[in-house]
Amino acid sequence: MNSDKERPEEIRERLRQEELKGNPTGGIHGGGLQDLVGSLGWKGAGILILLLIVGSIILLISFN
Repeated sequence: MNSDKERPEEIRERLRQEELKGNPTGGIHGGGLQDLVGSLGWKGAGILILLLIVGSIILLISFN
């Protein structure tokens, strides 16, 4: 890929920022989880899911 071309993630983020500028209240009902996972990337999302699973197992074991 050329360095002057935007990656799809950059295009989506730029469009999202432009939309929020034009309609600031439109982001209130937006997908919070989508924004979180999108900003983390696939590795960060995987680590977050793994931490949730491990935390759930620890809680289940500690309350039994």
